This record gives sequence, C-alpha cells and structure tokens, in this order.
Amino acid sequence: MILENYSYKKYVSFWLISLLTFLLVIIVVGGLTRLTDSGLSITRWELFTGILPPLTNESWQQVFSLYKEIPQYNLLFPTMTLSEFKVIYYWEYIHRILGRVFGLLFLIPFTFFLFKGVFKKEFVIKFLILFLLILLQGFIGWYMVKSGLVENTTVSHYRLAIHLNIALILFAAIFWYFLNLKNNENKYFFNFINNGSFIKFFVLLIFIQITLGAFTSGLDAGKIYQTWPSMNNSYFPDDINLSDLNKTDFFSDPSIVQFLHRNMAYVIFLYILGLSIYIFSKKMSYLYTPLFYVLAMVSVQIFLGIITLVSGLNIIYASLHQISTTLLLITSINLSFIFKKE
Repeated sequence: MILENYSYKKYVSFWLISLLTFLLVIIVVGGLTRLTDSGLSITRWELFTGILPPLTNESWQQVFSLYKEIPQYNLLFPTMTLSEFKVIYYWEYIHRILGRVFGLLFLIPFTFFLFKGVFKKEFVIKFLILFLLILLQGFIGWYMVKSGLVENTTVSHYRLAIHLNIALILFAAIFWYFLNLKNNENKYFFNFINNGSFIKFFVLLIFIQITLGAFTSGLDAGKIYQTWPSMNNSYFPDDINLSDLNKTDFFSDPSIVQFLHRNMAYVIFLYILGLSIYIFSKKMSYLYTPLFYVLAMVSVQIFLGIITLVSGLNIIYASLHQISTTLLLITSINLSFIFKKE
C-alpha cells in the first residue's frame, strides 16, 4: 500500500497520471529535438536566467553568435540564417522549459502530500529518490550537450542513451507506483523470486533495445543500410567484418550498432512469441488481454522501425517509432504487474 491517508487517493492518482502525460510529452519533444539536430542550439546551461528566450534582435544575434562558435555550425550548417537558427533554438528551449516545469509539477504536489502525511514512509523515501533522479536528469542533459560543443558535431551517443534511459526509468517507476495505487497493492518490480521473472526479463530486453536505439540515433546509424530485411543484400553489414566485434569500442561503429539494433528487435519478437506460447499453454486467461496489447505494440514498434528506415528517416515515422517505445514499455510493465504467482 502506498498511502497512509486514503482520502487523497484520487488526487494522488491524478498527480501520477499528470506526471506520466507530461513526461511522455517531454520524451516526444526530446526525440524531435534530436531528429531536427536542435540539441546544441543553446550552448549554455542557464538554469534560472534561461527561463525566457531572447526577446530582442540584439539578444538573438548574441545567442546565434555563440552557436557559430561550435563545430556543428561550422562543419554542418555554415550557411544557416538567423530565422533558421530560431527554429532549432525553440526546439531545445521548449525541451528545457518542459524539464523545469516537470520538476515543479513533481515537487509542489509532493510537498503538499508530504505536509498532509499522505504517503507511507517507504514511499516518501521512494518519491524523494525519484526527485533526485529528476535533478540528475537535468545535469545529465547538460553533460550530454557539452559533449557536442568542442570537438564533435553532435552529442555523445553514450550520454544520449543515459539521458533517455533515465527519462524512461522515471516513467516506468511512476507508472509502477500508479498501478500499485490503483490496485491497492505494494508490488516490488525488482522481486525476481518466483514472481514472473520471465516477464521482467522481457522488460529488461526492451531497455537494452532502447539503449541500442539511442546509440543508433546518436550515431546517425539509420542513414546507412536503409534496406530491409537485408543490409544491402547481406545479413551482416558489408563494410565491417567479424573481427571488428573485438574492438574495445565497437558500440561506436554505426554499422555494428544498426546491426545489433535490428537483431535485438528479432530477439524481442521471438521472446514475446515464446512467452505467449507459455502463457496460453498454462491457460493464464487473466493475462490474455494484457498480452495482446504487448503483442500489438511489439508489432507496431517493429513496423515503424522498418518504415522509418526504408523511408530515409522520415521525421514523422521516426517520432512515432519513439512514441511507440513508451507505449510498449507501458504494456510490458502492465503485463508484469498483473502476473500472479501460480
């Protein structure tokens, strides 16, 4: 049980749903910020002074001149105009503002609930940890941006993966607490002893795939081998060989990363098919509906991944592919929560 005072249940439920919705918006905007190469447009971390965008032509020229100092402008967009810069600036600006608002949306109601003694002590601690994770996320966001300001034309794909994973860990944790609240239970996701470990392993596979997806995005690996099911008439990329897998930093090779991302999708598909066979063989009828949602989202996710690739990274398909990742995570976590020890 999460609550000490159940008279506030509907308010806490609304709060958690609001956090999930807002976080989903942030993830979508963050994905579009990456897809539009907008993430390096603001070259300073102005935690308080950056609340307002430039309001005069002089201030716009100032922030534009700062952008002109970094490699991305000089190597990729040397002919960019001020009006074009404003477009990428606002993508990054909106993403940062949403992050600030999310922190307040978490902190202010949580402080009120804390004052009212709404949560049990265990969940006071857990929500405090989530808030620290939100603060860490802001720092990681800037740490990610810094990696693209000096020598690179884009951010580190490793830091991008950390940034995305923290966002989805926050999303998964809040959703798990919401399910506990809704069902008046106190289930622990990390209890792997006789408690649906095979389903939780599936969730772990999704997080691994999310990491590979972030690597693919960060390295622009989707711009090569834009064919499916083969990679230019070959199962294995033809610009590398097996010995390349022994490199200490093979996760920085775009061809290898795309190959791994594709094949992890196949692993996930086969795993959920095997899981489905197991659930139906055991006649776990109460899992049929949530399992159907997972199967549907796996299919949608794979379809969108393929169409994004063969369309030449169409931004709409790419964004839908990222959104469906979150929906797949929701349905998988829901399946894990509903599972009951036989």
